[in-house]
Amino acid sequence: MVVGIVIGSGVFFKADNVLEASAGSLPTALFAWLIGGAIMVVTAYVFSKIATRIQKINGVVDYFEQAYGRTAGYLVAWFMTFIYYPTLVAVLAWVSANYTQGLMGVEGALWPLSWGYMTAFFLLNYFSPVLAGRWQVTSTVVKLIPLGLVAVVGTIAGLTNGMTVQNFTVAAKTVSHGGGGLALATLSTAFAYEGWIIATVINAELKDAKRTLPRALVVGTISVVCIYMLYYLGISGVLTNDQVLAQGDAAPVRVISIIFGHLGGTLLTVFVIISCLGTLNGLIMGSARGMFSIASRGLGPKPDLFCRVNPVNNCTTHSAMIGYVLSCFWLVVWYGNFAGWWGSFMDISELPIAFLYVIYISLYVWVMKTFTDLGALNRYACPCLAAAGSLYIIWGAIQKDMFLHFLILSVLILAVGVRLMRGDRPRNRRRTLG
Repeated sequence: MVVGIVIGSGVFFKADNVLEASAGSLPTALFAWLIGGAIMVVTAYVFSKIATRIQKINGVVDYFEQAYGRTAGYLVAWFMTFIYYPTLVAVLAWVSANYTQGLMGVEGALWPLSWGYMTAFFLLNYFSPVLAGRWQVTSTVVKLIPLGLVAVVGTIAGLTNGMTVQNFTVAAKTVSHGGGGLALATLSTAFAYEGWIIATVINAELKDAKRTLPRALVVGTISVVCIYMLYYLGISGVLTNDQVLAQGDAAPVRVISIIFGHLGGTLLTVFVIISCLGTLNGLIMGSARGMFSIASRGLGPKPDLFCRVNPVNNCTTHSAMIGYVLSCFWLVVWYGNFAGWWGSFMDISELPIAFLYVIYISLYVWVMKTFTDLGALNRYACPCLAAAGSLYIIWGAIQKDMFLHFLILSVLILAVGVRLMRGDRPRNRRRTLG
């Protein structure tokens, strides 16, 4: 489950971003993937200790509420609902459409197709959450196929023809603006490594969760790091560093076509698209339940309305509508980056994740203060290492273009949430998801 949740689109469309931020150096890029992975592993381990004590169903929202009170938990839920989920939904819809447009060989379909994918999967989650769940399982199996084939075949080819050695010794010469540094490269990997936190919500359903969950999170996240780095080596065995940067988001598709020919490349590109759509569906499942999570606590605007669940299909009807509207808004913001509306690039694929790491640091402090029965390793050493990793991710985000603009926008959105916070619980109509 951990591997299936984490692996998605990020490793495909962030390959060139990591290399560019690393000034075209393959060793630096691989080191960034390793640092990002190490941060994920230690963070997941610390959260496994929290999850086995707080066996509820909303993950980080419940943890923050337990640590700092109802208002704090509400603000985290508001952030997840209005910023985190819809921004990533918008980006994933665009990524899926980008690869589809490349496969179809047509121009001008990118943004209509992005909106179409987003709308289709919101409708799927609206009318049939069961089918949405089945799609999630299917896409999890499919997404490993292109990764595994590129990793194995590309690495063997690169070691045989000397391409891998060349890429390790010769940096790309076409990097614009001097790259960005290791911190920015690590931040780019954070998108690809995101998602493991969702696994903590099943702790109440596990047998011997105190042993099983930490093992699953640690082994699962380490497996993801190994898969990603092998996949990245596979790409370097087929394309030079300059070619990876020139191809941009299309680099994985180009690698697949070179290795497996036109027909095989087309088939595996379809698998890449299915992988991206699987991640999109998973994020939409979260986005559709955002306002429900807030309303079920008796908080936010009209909790009686947003905590309703359709008795026929078990869908959080009104909550899903809000999730769709918010995702459309952030898709327009993402479009504005490419249309030049903002004068720079507001990277909503990375900045919301960095903001989540600020929340994580607060939880590490809480662990060190309150988990008195843990040994020094679990109570102090691991949280401190995880906090250091979070600070490194945040430092990378601070260096991004329009970081301050995104920060101000996020603060304004949270301020609106504070204004709309209510203390009354829904009356009579409160239901839980089955």
